[in-house]
Amino acid sequence: MSQRTQTPTRHAVVERPRGAVAVLAVAAATFSVVTTEMLPVGLLTSIGTGLHVSDGTAGLAVTLPGLVAALAALLLPVAVRRADRRTVLALLMALLAVADVASALAPAFGVLLAARVLVGVCIGGVWAVAAGLGARLAGPERAGRATAVIFSGIAVASVLGVPAGTLLGELAGWRWGFAALAGLALAVSVLLVTVLPRLPAQEGVRLGAFPGLLRIGRLRAGLLAVTLLVTGHFAAYTYVRPVLERVPGIGAGLISGLLLAYGTAGIVGTFAGGAVAARDPRRALSAISAGLGAVVLLMVPAGASPAASVALLVAWGLAYGGVSVSAQNWVMAAAPHAREAASALFAGVFNVAIALGAFAGGRVADSRGAGAVLWLGGGLAGLALLAVVCAGGSRHAAGAATGTR
Repeated sequence: MSQRTQTPTRHAVVERPRGAVAVLAVAAATFSVVTTEMLPVGLLTSIGTGLHVSDGTAGLAVTLPGLVAALAALLLPVAVRRADRRTVLALLMALLAVADVASALAPAFGVLLAARVLVGVCIGGVWAVAAGLGARLAGPERAGRATAVIFSGIAVASVLGVPAGTLLGELAGWRWGFAALAGLALAVSVLLVTVLPRLPAQEGVRLGAFPGLLRIGRLRAGLLAVTLLVTGHFAAYTYVRPVLERVPGIGAGLISGLLLAYGTAGIVGTFAGGAVAARDPRRALSAISAGLGAVVLLMVPAGASPAASVALLVAWGLAYGGVSVSAQNWVMAAAPHAREAASALFAGVFNVAIALGAFAGGRVADSRGAGAVLWLGGGLAGLALLAVVCAGGSRHAAGAATGTR
């Protein structure tokens, strides 16, 4: 108990500018794991062709690590509850490098999936640990901005990571995309060891903490909304390449540029959503759910118009960019007394939703065609909006911050 009360004063606030550099290093870790997680989206057709599987089957390269990440997010913090968080993050990035090398060398789709299991462990572990580090590295007064920066690694992965990996895959073959990410992951591991301060565990996360957290009504509502919203997004976005390739005038050569525009909008959405969510997470998630649902559904009739499809894709990126940071703010407000356990639960739910979305989208894409995934994605985003609205008014946000329901 003495360590728990003393650690925040000794390690929670890292002096500037070291604190800012440390936050950026953690953001580099989230960038690396999300780029690795999402790279098959940009290379879906190439992977399927190279390993002789359908687009829907190739989508399992997104589904499987999502499921593993969900378990890892819950179990890894329990397994390493006394370990220094700097060491944990650095080792996870080294493991990610190994997984990327295995992916690049995979002779068959089954081997690729085995490598993606390791990717899932890294995703879940990094998310669970990194999500709650903003306050420790930047201080309570800058925690919101630091959290937004850490989660901006997700949007930057869409802007730089996935498009760059897609472009490299188109020019040199999809295997080189994974090989490049192996080098990046190893570099980030070294960076974390170099710039992060010691980060001893503040709270011993135990499996028994999760059922207790699920008794918090506002937390349950937020997790339900996130499940629906993220499942809907990934049901559609995992298959965005086949969808765009069906639009007249948009060939395979333009896909990398369009994903770059999507990701750029996502960065703007991350910080815009974070600014709103810091004051009112419910308002932020309501706007995001409504916007995402409308945009994805409008992609259906806009399929005949290249200009409309591009505009809607950018709006899609803007809307989805704020999901992670807004949901994290909701979770932190709902369970301020158990930040790392709540972050682990959030990461687990989020990654289950990624897996569900990719899996459901694959089944729909194979049976109904790529365009049908847009109806599924838009419908689930509408249900997410309903869940947020039913969670209660803004008065609950204040109550959640103090731990009341």
